Amino acid sequence: MTSPDTSSDAFSAFERVLDVVAERRAEFEEKRHVPRDVIAEFKRAGIYRSSVPTRFGGNPLPPVEFLRLVERISVVDGSAGWVASFGSSHVYLAALPLETQAALYADGPDVVFAGGLFPVRPAERVEGGYRVSGRWKFASGCKGADVFGVGITAGEDRAGRPLTAVLRPGQVEIAENWDVIGMRGTGSHDLVADGVVVPAEWTFVRGGEPTVDEPLYRYPTVPYAAQVLAVVGLGVARAALDHAVAQGGRQGFTGAPRPAERATYRIAVGRAEARLRSARAFFYEATEEAWATVTAGDPASAAQASLLRLAATHLAETSFAAVRSAYQLSGIAAIADGSPMQRFLRDASVVPQHAFLQEGMYDGAGAVLTGVPPFPGYL
Repeated sequence: MTSPDTSSDAFSAFERVLDVVAERRAEFEEKRHVPRDVIAEFKRAGIYRSSVPTRFGGNPLPPVEFLRLVERISVVDGSAGWVASFGSSHVYLAALPLETQAALYADGPDVVFAGGLFPVRPAERVEGGYRVSGRWKFASGCKGADVFGVGITAGEDRAGRPLTAVLRPGQVEIAENWDVIGMRGTGSHDLVADGVVVPAEWTFVRGGEPTVDEPLYRYPTVPYAAQVLAVVGLGVARAALDHAVAQGGRQGFTGAPRPAERATYRIAVGRAEARLRSARAFFYEATEEAWATVTAGDPASAAQASLLRLAATHLAETSFAAVRSAYQLSGIAAIADGSPMQRFLRDASVVPQHAFLQEGMYDGAGAVLTGVPPFPGYL
């Protein structure tokens, strides 16, 4: 898929995705997942080939382009944006041997990967691979996945980074237990495997050295994983603020002045807008800077990778604050089940709860900025 700005076919397919998501978002919440026929629309729009190597038929997008696609989907529905964001996960799979990747994409590049990587489970070493058993949490989008990843360890010293074992649908059970208040449509159920033997060549270290030499696979992998989730919160916040602005002209229940006629309402809207746009600008600025470095043939620096993590964490926090502000501005009408503010608030609350986006990331960023070693796993 190319950018919507340069391909009319891709643009039309992507616009159809937005229409389908708008029409069926209530269904996602009810079913607790995005159905496979909608995932097929995502595939047709190129979402799941946007991080597949060119040599295997993919069309790896620059991160800023992919992030903007996820942002636009998330304006319509946070759960759909969250599921679409894992179109970026093939940057992990680029660490698999080339022969394995060729087999993975043998039927085409539109492959959906869902990972339930934690808690990491011990695996038994067997001839040629690993015997994998256990239960793993938070496999977002697993109901529409073609392959799965689970986190394992077998005693090797890999600088604290576990292996990911790649499994096929017949090798894993989805335990449907996604009972949450926000991002209900992501289908982030548990994965269960029992004694599955996984060949060594179908395992990789997440964020490990890629076997593909293309620009996208030189971009910082783990920071990118945080970015694709943070931008979901941005999309939800954009929708919430737009709703609050549109509601400014409504007549109050008590006959009081319309919200937009009150200085407090206007000030709150203006402040939230400025803060959200500022966080968005920092986020995309850091993305463009790191991408310019890797496309010039150089590795992104530790400082650049840290700025990506800092910008993502700040965006997740700021987006949630913007949604809270919009919710409060919406008054008593926001408490109704039918109010879109209910969904915005619930979905936005999930994003900064993710391990990649919690407050501790500020500690890592501060460490890099002050020349102190950050906590293990930050970079």
